[in-house]
Amino acid sequence: MALVLAGLTATACAPSTSDGSSGTDDKTGTLRIWLFQEVNNKPKEKVANEAIATFKKQHEGVKVDVSYIPVNTRAQKMKAAFNDPKSAPDLVEFGNTDTAGYVQDGGLADISKEFGAWDETQNTDATAEYAVTVGGKVYGAPFFVGVRALYYRTDIFKELGLKPPSTLDEVVSSAKKVRQAHSDMYGLAVGGAATYAAMPFIWANGGDLATEKGKFGSNEYDAAIDSKDAKKGIKSYTSLFGDDNCPAAKCAQWGGNDGVEAFASGKAGMVIAGDFNHQAIEAGKAKGKYAVIPLPGVKEGDVAPAFAGGNNLGILKSTTHRSLSVDLLKTLAGKQTQRSLFEAMGFLPTFTDVRGEVAQKQPFVKPFVKTLNDSSKFVPQSSAWSTIDSQMILPTMFQEIVSGRKSLDDAAGDAAKKMNEAFHQ
Repeated sequence: MALVLAGLTATACAPSTSDGSSGTDDKTGTLRIWLFQEVNNKPKEKVANEAIATFKKQHEGVKVDVSYIPVNTRAQKMKAAFNDPKSAPDLVEFGNTDTAGYVQDGGLADISKEFGAWDETQNTDATAEYAVTVGGKVYGAPFFVGVRALYYRTDIFKELGLKPPSTLDEVVSSAKKVRQAHSDMYGLAVGGAATYAAMPFIWANGGDLATEKGKFGSNEYDAAIDSKDAKKGIKSYTSLFGDDNCPAAKCAQWGGNDGVEAFASGKAGMVIAGDFNHQAIEAGKAKGKYAVIPLPGVKEGDVAPAFAGGNNLGILKSTTHRSLSVDLLKTLAGKQTQRSLFEAMGFLPTFTDVRGEVAQKQPFVKPFVKTLNDSSKFVPQSSAWSTIDSQMILPTMFQEIVSGRKSLDDAAGDAAKKMNEAFHQ
């Protein structure tokens, strides 16, 4: 899935009008859309074409031109679009962590009024709405969402007499029991560069990546990765890098996909992975031998907060078809299209009622839906996040700790300094 974990925003020229809009609102002509290209794009094309056909029935004579763009070239294409309105689309798909950077670049239209008046958004989940909100204004609509939970090997747990872990401490202890009994397996496949799998340990222990300064929605942040509670979570996560679970020499360099591959190939007893990894795991040796539960929190009964990734749809400020673009956005990001996207691609809806419907039809998604409903979180809604992510500040911190190059306090302190440099730039 086109789950975008970090965006590389580029400096763009602000549009020429005072409010950044094109100043026109044509009700005829051609709308241009950019959607992300998937590995297998045909199912997505079918869903998009059905939504566009519905839109065109309601807007006679209006044409829609769809282009599917590679995710890894989005930064360059968006920079060009922001700088040259004539070549820009009216409507675009983007990763939810790209939002703040694109707003800072002056490229996205504020659709707060239209979003607030759209009746379907009453069921939009709070984290998904936060991911389109910058400075208290809404710059798009959530398109789909993805989240991680705990996959575990049911056959191995049964063999060892282990119950599914109900706390984070039990996750750690179960991992080490699996490793002790099966020296050729990792207990819990972890990675020093698996930032989004590590975040739940920080959040579950009461820590955070950063704290917002001033009133909510100010979008100004100070790093909090070196706080007492955050360091509890870092200590818990980094305790998993050792010969008794996942040796640092091997696992310190791993990203999220490496852990998924280890689990899918039968080389790990557990992994923190997404609903979007289900297909890859089903295609491996672990097929038929695993179950999924929400990653537990510190206390029994709690769910560890997990990062809610996913994609949004937004309208460019330069559009000359604002009203039509809003109507098309509502159709493409609306409940019916999100139902169809789930059926075709497995992408989780951002509407809580629709998620409940699909969980009844596909029980596999229930632990992911519970995680989203109970405890999903988002990264700081700041353009600095793309810098923090691309500079690998958090992976560097984890790797310094597990390699012994720095103490936990020093590594967390240095990471906080680097994060603040990005936030305060």
